[in-house]
Amino acid sequence: MAQHMTQSATIDPYVQAELFRRAALLGVRPGRAALAAEIDMIRRIARQNGMMPVTSVAQILESALARGDMGPLITGWIALLREAINSERQDRFAGDSYVAACSVRLTG
Repeated sequence: MAQHMTQSATIDPYVQAELFRRAALLGVRPGRAALAAEIDMIRRIARQNGMMPVTSVAQILESALARGDMGPLITGWIALLREAINSERQDRFAGDSYVAACSVRLTG
């Protein structure tokens, strides 16, 4: 008898709301250091809650900030971060898809 198993992660709506609140404020953070600290906190919360797309996009944002990127590129990735937070899928495949989307935005 074969057992059919599916993996589905339950997204905590309170965690999702908190991450979205934090992401919504990213555009008004004064300075690169404050922005980086907030993205780091978003990444940590997402990782602790198994939200792979959010974790992936936050890591890319952190790398971009570390390189000195600012402006429209960062704004686009913040928008993608918000999309990742609202995604119903939070598995590894969805995380990989968001990384690919970030790559497309980076290369134009």
